Amino acid sequence: MKTVLKGLITLGVSLVTSHVLAQEVTSSKFKKVVWVVFENTNYQNVMKQPDFANITKLGATLQKMSGETHPSQGNYVAMVAGSVMGVANDKNIDIAGNHIGDLLEKANLNWHVYAEDYPGNCYTGAKSGKYARKHVPFLSFTNVTKKPSRCAKVDKADSFFSDLEQNKHAEFSMYIPNLNDDGHDTGVSYAGHWMSTKFGSILSNIAKYPDTLFILTFDENEGTSGNQIYTVLIGSHVVPGSVNTQAVNHISLLKMIEDEFKIGNLGRQDASASVITGIWK
Repeated sequence: MKTVLKGLITLGVSLVTSHVLAQEVTSSKFKKVVWVVFENTNYQNVMKQPDFANITKLGATLQKMSGETHPSQGNYVAMVAGSVMGVANDKNIDIAGNHIGDLLEKANLNWHVYAEDYPGNCYTGAKSGKYARKHVPFLSFTNVTKKPSRCAKVDKADSFFSDLEQNKHAEFSMYIPNLNDDGHDTGVSYAGHWMSTKFGSILSNIAKYPDTLFILTFDENEGTSGNQIYTVLIGSHVVPGSVNTQAVNHISLLKMIEDEFKIGNLGRQDASASVITGIWK
């Protein structure tokens, strides 16, 4: 009798554990994230552009999203460091500090940057053709630029789409368009057309990428008050067409990723940033 009772108890515990684990799996919002960044456009002007306006129907719009600062570089640094780290201009900067890459690697997770027109080989020059270092935040950190194995995680953009199709992309990926494709030198209509051409079929078929959350955002607006920017989250666990009205910023997105991956935080503004709610299935 004791043996039977012990067996039933073990079975019960096993079933409860399995149920809890199943709940944890099904409640996962994403297992990978792809972050695409565009440039220097007011929220209202992006929403008037047909390609960007149409893509909002596929995901969640963060209606009160803002950048952290002007000019560009501080916003990019905040995306991965939870703070602008004192960056006040777009000149090359070398920061002796940590970033989300450190948290990910500590948790045996990976990160990768795909940068259009990047020369490769840990190039740290300010610019090359339509590539700009200021838009690749990991290259602002000396614990990346001084370690070849980590610097190799910053790569040319060529392999991104094949990596995505084969589910070989890292848990945390950034896709950095060049100065034409991000709208910096060309304007929002050009950027919107590029976005639809490159990402339209992917975002409209999100069920094919059930574990990946796509973030489309801008670094800053055109300098108007509030620094409001367009940001849309698209993924299998995001309610299509939903609108979030919380006051959030790039650091809130960083916190969302840290929380989902359970990797802790950097002890900066990411530790207390707003939790993004109301957009998840």
